[in-house]
Amino acid sequence: MLLHPLLEEWDAGLRSADPLAFPGYAAKLAAIEEAGGVADPAAGAGGEGDPAHESVRTGRTEHYVVIENRFGFLGGSMGVVHGEKVVRAFRRAIDLKLPVVCIIRSGGARMQEGMVSLLQLGRTAAALQAHADAGLLSIGVYLSPTTGGVLASYGGLCDVRAVEAGATIGFAGPRVAEATVGAAVGDRSHTADRALEAGLADAVVPTDELRAWVEGVLGLRRRPLVVRPLPEAAPDEVDEGSGAAWAEVLRARRIGRPTGLDVAAALCDSWTELASTDPVTRAGLAVIDGRPVVVVAHDRYAAGGRPVPAGFRLAQRAVRLAGRLGIPVVTLIDTPGAEPGPSSELAGIAPEIARTFAAMAAAPVPTVAVCVGEGGSGGALSLGAADRLLIQEHAVFSVIGPEGAAVILERDVTKAPEVAGRLGMTSADLLELGIVDEVVPDDVAGTVAAIRVALDEAKVGDRERRADSVSEQWLRG
Repeated sequence: MLLHPLLEEWDAGLRSADPLAFPGYAAKLAAIEEAGGVADPAAGAGGEGDPAHESVRTGRTEHYVVIENRFGFLGGSMGVVHGEKVVRAFRRAIDLKLPVVCIIRSGGARMQEGMVSLLQLGRTAAALQAHADAGLLSIGVYLSPTTGGVLASYGGLCDVRAVEAGATIGFAGPRVAEATVGAAVGDRSHTADRALEAGLADAVVPTDELRAWVEGVLGLRRRPLVVRPLPEAAPDEVDEGSGAAWAEVLRARRIGRPTGLDVAAALCDSWTELASTDPVTRAGLAVIDGRPVVVVAHDRYAAGGRPVPAGFRLAQRAVRLAGRLGIPVVTLIDTPGAEPGPSSELAGIAPEIARTFAAMAAAPVPTVAVCVGEGGSGGALSLGAADRLLIQEHAVFSVIGPEGAAVILERDVTKAPEVAGRLGMTSADLLELGIVDEVVPDDVAGTVAAIRVALDEAKVGDRERRADSVSEQWLRG
């Protein structure tokens, strides 16, 4: 079985009334009915080989609602019955306050029902949105093939998404795409791995692990965050004579110092990745001491530690999801700043940072941020605009990196150690200014303990009160 057995199946008796009187369609439906359904060897939720009387089966398990496509019935295509069963399933899930697991395997909208079929795209998308607006989670599991209207409606809107390893997935199937564009799509198009690389899926999962993955998303099974080993620690080259602030910069940047991702691994009992094309910014649906949370963490050992626009879009997605589900947000900051190169500029790095600030400001749930290394400019602070903002003792947070400040102020990057002392960037400086709420131990265990306390103390709105208080303190008029 792919998933848990159904406690009850819904709307099994619904049948299509053949709206277009399409040639041969009624006879085909009648033959399927007379035969007691068609075998669907890909059926998983209720056991292999279950007879299918429509292209979708809906029902509930103990923990969630299931919407399971049946490819053996007319290629899993969505007609009026398929659409109606999906709409009713989402409505029942709202009443039951249950998440929905969508098992997608479909060729798209049903041609034999024409525009009546196509209308179901909008109906099912609206039904999923209503479920989302009710603060409930949807999970997409994409089997092979997943194409067409089901993917372009409710199937493509699921909050968290896994593709079966080796699956074909895409809006148009490869043959249709090639016929439409007049050229071969290539071996890597429409593949599970390509979907993951493009950030269209959160995971590629072998068939026999899909159930465990779903259970991990739902918090029914622990799936810890596994991180790469830290780089070998570099010798401590801090030169106290260069100034206290510069010494703290060097400590914050020291090779081998745990970064945000390492703190996340120690903090979270379970982790389900929300994927992105940016390796620096990582996000997950997580569990901390039995409490569901969303965590966003920087990995400064990836790609120079500078997030690109996709990383900020991931953070926005994660924060919005937390807000809908009513669960706290934890951000773990460690970046010298956003990637400023030409490709990032053209991809909208500045507006994506702005949208991340806006997402954090709008979050209707408690938010906790910790600077665990280097916080560089707005690219870092966009994840730090939280109800509780903590900083490790030997971390730094600055309006701009010392090197950039030296170039601007002194036209000489070698004066960065001198300029660092003017920027008020150490943990002690930030606490005195009221920028941060607390300085926490540099070690991972101490930081994890402080985050647990902060999650209990954070109140929605503290983020504005702290920023307003600091600003008011330094106004003259």
